[in-house]
Amino acid sequence: MKPLFLGLERWSTGASMVLACAMLAVAASLGMFQILMRFVFEEPAEWTEVLIRFSLIWMVFLAIPMAFRQGAMVSVDVLYRWSPPPLRRVLDWVVCLAALALCAVLIWWGFDYARRGGVQTMAGLESLSMFWAYLAVPVGGLLSIPGIVGNLLDPRRQELETAQ
Repeated sequence: MKPLFLGLERWSTGASMVLACAMLAVAASLGMFQILMRFVFEEPAEWTEVLIRFSLIWMVFLAIPMAFRQGAMVSVDVLYRWSPPPLRRVLDWVVCLAALALCAVLIWWGFDYARRGGVQTMAGLESLSMFWAYLAVPVGGLLSIPGIVGNLLDPRRQELETAQ
Protein backbone atom coordinates (compact mmCIF):
# COMPACT_ATOMS: atom_id res chain seq x y z
CA MET A 1 0.00 0.00 0.00
CA LYS A 2 2.82 2.40 0.88
CA PRO A 3 4.58 2.06 -2.54
CA LEU A 4 1.25 2.58 -4.31
CA PHE A 5 0.52 5.75 -2.31
CA LEU A 6 4.07 7.08 -2.83
CA GLY A 7 3.73 6.43 -6.57
CA LEU A 8 0.45 8.35 -6.66
CA GLU A 9 2.02 11.12 -4.58
CA ARG A 10 5.04 11.30 -6.90
CA TRP A 11 2.73 11.61 -9.90
CA SER A 12 0.45 14.27 -8.36
CA THR A 13 3.34 16.32 -6.98
CA GLY A 14 5.19 16.11 -10.27
CA ALA A 15 2.10 17.13 -12.23
CA SER A 16 1.48 20.11 -9.96
CA MET A 17 5.12 21.16 -10.33
CA VAL A 18 4.90 20.93 -14.14
CA LEU A 19 1.79 23.11 -14.03
CA ALA A 20 3.54 25.56 -11.69
CA CYS A 21 6.43 25.81 -14.14
CA ALA A 22 3.95 26.37 -16.97
CA MET A 23 2.35 29.20 -14.99
CA LEU A 24 5.80 30.77 -14.53
CA ALA A 25 6.43 30.49 -18.27
CA VAL A 26 3.04 32.09 -18.97
CA ALA A 27 3.81 34.97 -16.57
CA ALA A 28 7.25 35.54 -18.10
CA SER A 29 5.90 35.41 -21.65
CA LEU A 30 3.09 37.82 -20.85
CA GLY A 31 5.59 40.15 -19.17
CA MET A 32 7.75 40.18 -22.29
CA PHE A 33 4.66 40.72 -24.43
CA GLN A 34 3.61 43.62 -22.21
CA ILE A 35 7.05 45.24 -22.48
CA LEU A 36 7.05 44.78 -26.25
CA MET A 37 3.58 46.26 -26.66
CA ARG A 38 4.18 49.18 -24.30
CA PHE A 39 7.65 50.31 -25.29
CA VAL A 40 8.06 49.13 -28.89
CA PHE A 41 4.56 49.46 -30.33
CA GLU A 42 3.39 52.11 -27.81
CA GLU A 43 0.03 50.31 -27.48
CA PRO A 44 -0.11 48.90 -23.91
CA ALA A 45 -2.16 45.78 -23.33
CA GLU A 46 -3.90 46.23 -19.97
CA TRP A 47 -5.08 42.63 -19.77
CA THR A 48 -1.55 41.21 -19.53
CA GLU A 49 -0.94 42.55 -16.02
CA VAL A 50 -4.08 40.84 -14.75
CA LEU A 51 -3.14 37.52 -16.33
CA ILE A 52 0.43 37.78 -14.99
CA ARG A 53 -0.93 38.22 -11.48
CA PHE A 54 -3.39 35.37 -12.04
CA SER A 55 -0.66 33.00 -13.26
CA LEU A 56 1.71 33.91 -10.41
CA ILE A 57 -1.01 33.14 -7.85
CA TRP A 58 -1.59 29.75 -9.43
CA MET A 59 2.16 29.12 -9.71
CA VAL A 60 2.65 29.59 -5.97
CA PHE A 61 -0.23 27.35 -4.93
CA LEU A 62 0.74 24.65 -7.44
CA ALA A 63 4.37 24.61 -6.22
CA ILE A 64 3.48 24.24 -2.53
CA PRO A 65 2.97 20.43 -2.77
CA MET A 66 6.59 19.98 -3.90
CA ALA A 67 7.83 22.15 -1.03
CA PHE A 68 5.88 20.03 1.45
CA ARG A 69 7.13 16.81 -0.14
CA GLN A 70 10.78 17.83 0.04
CA GLY A 71 10.51 19.17 3.57
CA ALA A 72 11.37 22.65 2.32
CA MET A 73 8.66 24.53 4.19
CA VAL A 74 9.71 26.91 6.94
CA SER A 75 10.55 24.96 10.08
CA VAL A 76 12.30 25.29 13.41
CA ASP A 77 14.84 22.51 13.13
CA VAL A 78 16.82 23.06 16.36
CA LEU A 79 14.35 20.96 18.35
CA TYR A 80 14.46 18.26 15.69
CA ARG A 81 18.28 18.16 15.64
CA TRP A 82 18.58 17.96 19.44
CA SER A 83 15.89 15.30 19.88
CA PRO A 84 16.51 11.54 20.12
CA PRO A 85 15.16 9.45 17.20
CA PRO A 86 11.92 8.34 18.94
CA LEU A 87 10.99 11.96 19.69
CA ARG A 88 11.84 12.94 16.12
CA ARG A 89 9.16 10.59 14.86
CA VAL A 90 6.64 12.19 17.25
CA LEU A 91 7.67 15.59 15.91
CA ASP A 92 7.14 14.30 12.35
CA TRP A 93 3.58 13.31 13.25
CA VAL A 94 2.88 16.63 14.97
CA VAL A 95 4.14 18.58 11.96
CA CYS A 96 2.17 16.36 9.58
CA LEU A 97 -1.06 16.77 11.52
CA ALA A 98 -0.58 20.54 11.81
CA ALA A 99 0.08 20.81 8.06
CA LEU A 100 -2.98 18.68 7.28
CA ALA A 101 -5.07 20.91 9.54
CA LEU A 102 -3.77 23.94 7.65
CA CYS A 103 -4.68 22.28 4.35
CA ALA A 104 -8.18 21.56 5.65
CA VAL A 105 -8.59 25.25 6.49
CA LEU A 106 -7.25 26.27 3.07
CA ILE A 107 -9.61 23.89 1.28
CA TRP A 108 -12.72 24.74 3.30
CA TRP A 109 -12.37 28.50 3.52
CA GLY A 110 -10.58 28.84 0.20
CA PHE A 111 -13.43 27.23 -1.68
CA ASP A 112 -15.95 29.34 0.24
CA TYR A 113 -13.95 32.48 -0.60
CA ALA A 114 -13.70 31.48 -4.26
CA ARG A 115 -17.42 30.78 -4.43
CA ARG A 116 -18.30 34.13 -2.85
CA GLY A 117 -15.74 35.93 -5.02
CA GLY A 118 -17.29 34.48 -8.16
CA VAL A 119 -19.48 37.55 -8.55
CA GLN A 120 -16.39 39.75 -8.94
CA THR A 121 -14.60 40.24 -12.22
CA MET A 122 -10.96 40.96 -12.89
CA ALA A 123 -10.15 44.58 -13.63
CA GLY A 124 -8.95 44.67 -17.21
CA LEU A 125 -10.57 41.32 -18.01
CA GLU A 126 -14.22 41.78 -17.16
CA SER A 127 -15.18 38.53 -18.86
CA LEU A 128 -13.15 36.48 -16.36
CA SER A 129 -14.54 35.82 -12.87
CA MET A 130 -12.32 36.13 -9.78
CA PHE A 131 -13.54 32.64 -8.87
CA TRP A 132 -10.77 31.22 -11.07
CA ALA A 133 -8.05 33.19 -9.30
CA TYR A 134 -9.35 32.38 -5.81
CA LEU A 135 -9.75 28.70 -6.70
CA ALA A 136 -5.96 28.36 -6.52
CA VAL A 137 -6.13 28.34 -2.70
CA PRO A 138 -8.26 25.20 -2.23
CA VAL A 139 -6.65 23.45 -5.19
CA GLY A 140 -3.18 24.07 -3.72
CA GLY A 141 -4.37 22.81 -0.33
CA LEU A 142 -5.89 19.69 -1.87
CA LEU A 143 -2.78 18.91 -3.92
CA SER A 144 -0.57 19.41 -0.85
CA ILE A 145 -2.15 16.56 1.11
CA PRO A 146 -0.35 13.72 -0.72
CA GLY A 147 2.97 15.59 -0.41
CA ILE A 148 2.51 16.05 3.34
CA VAL A 149 1.63 12.41 3.93
CA GLY A 150 4.39 11.33 1.52
CA ASN A 151 6.93 13.32 3.52
CA LEU A 152 5.73 11.55 6.68
CA LEU A 153 6.00 8.09 5.09
CA ASP A 154 9.25 8.72 3.22
CA PRO A 155 10.99 11.80 4.71
CA ARG A 156 13.46 13.69 2.54
CA ARG A 157 14.42 16.65 4.75
CA GLN A 158 16.54 18.25 2.06
CA GLU A 159 16.46 21.65 3.73
CA LEU A 160 17.47 20.26 7.12
CA GLU A 161 20.36 18.24 5.69
CA THR A 162 21.84 21.14 3.73
CA ALA A 163 21.39 23.79 6.42
CA GLN A 164 24.49 25.34 7.94
